[in-house]
Amino acid sequence: MTKENFKQAIVEAHQRLENLLQLASLAVDQSLEEDYPIALLQQAITEISISLEELRQQNEELITTRNLLEVEHQRYHDLFNFAPDGYLVTDFTGIIQEANYAAANLLNVRQSYLIGKPMRVFVHQTERQKFRQIMLQLQQQGQIKTEELRFFHNQGSIDFPAELTAIAVENSQGKAGSLRWLFRDISDRYQAEQKIREQAALLDITTDAIIVEDLDNQILFWNQGAENMYGWKVKEAQGNNAWKLLSQETSPLLPAALKTVIECGTWQGELYKFTKDGRELIIASRWTLMLDAGGLPKSILIIDTDITEKKQLETQLLRSQRLESLGTLASGIAHDLNNILTPMMTVAQLLPLKYPHLDDISLQMLNILETNAKRGGDLVRQILSFTRGSERKRTIVLVTQLIEDIKQIVQQTFPKFIEINTDIPQNIGIVVGDSTELHQVLMNLAVNARDAMPNGGKLSISATKLFIDENYARMHIGATVNSYVRITVADTGVGIHSEILDRIFDPFFTTKEVGKGTGLGLSTLMGIIKSHGGFVEVASEVGIGTKFQVYLLSKEGRTSQVIDKIELPTGQGELILVVDDEVAITQITKTTLEIYNYKVLTAQNGIEALALYTEHKDEIRLVLMDMMMPSMDGETAIRTLQIINPQVPIVAMSGLATAEALVQTTGIGIQGFLAKPFTANQLLNFVQKIFR
Repeated sequence: MTKENFKQAIVEAHQRLENLLQLASLAVDQSLEEDYPIALLQQAITEISISLEELRQQNEELITTRNLLEVEHQRYHDLFNFAPDGYLVTDFTGIIQEANYAAANLLNVRQSYLIGKPMRVFVHQTERQKFRQIMLQLQQQGQIKTEELRFFHNQGSIDFPAELTAIAVENSQGKAGSLRWLFRDISDRYQAEQKIREQAALLDITTDAIIVEDLDNQILFWNQGAENMYGWKVKEAQGNNAWKLLSQETSPLLPAALKTVIECGTWQGELYKFTKDGRELIIASRWTLMLDAGGLPKSILIIDTDITEKKQLETQLLRSQRLESLGTLASGIAHDLNNILTPMMTVAQLLPLKYPHLDDISLQMLNILETNAKRGGDLVRQILSFTRGSERKRTIVLVTQLIEDIKQIVQQTFPKFIEINTDIPQNIGIVVGDSTELHQVLMNLAVNARDAMPNGGKLSISATKLFIDENYARMHIGATVNSYVRITVADTGVGIHSEILDRIFDPFFTTKEVGKGTGLGLSTLMGIIKSHGGFVEVASEVGIGTKFQVYLLSKEGRTSQVIDKIELPTGQGELILVVDDEVAITQITKTTLEIYNYKVLTAQNGIEALALYTEHKDEIRLVLMDMMMPSMDGETAIRTLQIINPQVPIVAMSGLATAEALVQTTGIGIQGFLAKPFTANQLLNFVQKIFR
């Protein structure tokens, strides 16, 4: 029964009682005047009983309703107190009238402490102006939906961000009544948002390209790293097909990668991709399949790392390692060849001296023998030069003169249908090196350019001076931070296929027909330039031409010429110990020295040498020691001799290393180094220089 129905029932019961009382009074009056029917009185009594029963029932309903109201009030009080969010009731000035348990707990105070306090004292002082604006808006508009406000309580050391909702409630007279506030702590949300912001910042800070694509390769996300790597802005990339945007032609790896990532969840590998301006990049790409809430494939997360520079350095390193391994093999062969060629050259020179009346044919044959032996020695040095195993005397070389000499040769010998142009500044400067070897380098490049233009073309030789900084040096093996002279030899010939471009510096690799090339030209060139502290770069395009750039360390100064005087000096009977495991070399060296008035003892290894020196140490003036021998090698023998006599003059002999390299690697103190193969002239002049 509602409140209004209950009120109406009471009114009707009272009215009925009044009617019965009136009727009873009337019956009494009438009974005095005349007899009143008994039935009428009985009816009145019955109706009074019914009314009394109705009043009893209504009273019971009233008690029940009151109990229900008390239960509802308790339920409201419990909900109010134990709601998870803070709840406050204030008047229109902001004075707190009611506060639930959650509000007190959030503010770390007792509930009773809040009652009567201005709500603004619990608002952080930096946001009280904002709170005043919220109060004004609430008074004018009647409610605020969602605002963020920072709460603070000094005694409880509480400071947290809150999400605030409020409504104005009027009283029964329709006037301003109270304000009801609901607020909740959103610190966790703030931390989550901060974490998301930090992660988003990391996504943009990283140099890797982070891309999200749907299953149809449409770009959904494109970070700052992707912008920097590929050149496409976010607005340009999002919504486009990634395969069309980054690949000039679809690689067969892409469909296979997509299939693998959908089936297995991940894929990684190397891909070739292109930037906005058409540059090709080598990319280490890692794909991860992203699932929706139902566990179905939704998108693909792709992380791309640019490894182009790394791959270039690896290629240069592998090339250097191949040259080094082949150089080791060549060194072993060269050692044996030099031991073979040395006696041949010396015999060819000594026979005419010992037999001065030889006929012209014999002399011609000996001359041919000597010439071919020298050519063999030059070929060995050429093989060793790319490993820096053979060095010559270094002098100051004028770059302009070097290129001018090459220009004159090619103009006189190359076909007329090849146009030759040079561009050499007069102040290009100088380099320090072996002019013969540098001449060989440029001639080799010029001849290769000629062979690449069988139907004519343009050969250009130019030079410039430049400084290489740290960034450039870091990307090129062999380069250092220094001043360089860069000599460029370019042609408009057939070009070199990219598949073989990395192999052109390998020894014995050639694309020329049999009989037209040994494959040693470019490997020798590389060795010469490395021995001069420089490096080489090459670029080529089929049908367009090839460009070689040779970098040599630049020096300042003026040119000078070194002239070797060829003499055949004689000795004064000095005793020389010759140590070599090759019998032919010891015999021919002994014969040569004896012809020119020296005395000679020979030994086949270090042990024999030590025995002979111990026996004749007061007489031996010089020891010629081969470095590679069985039983006891040259280095060990030299150190032992120096223990016996620290002042003993020793000259090392080898076909594998220069004197400077020998001293650096062994640390032994010697008076000289004689490189094999050597001529009689070189031997005699060297020995004479020691005795001066």
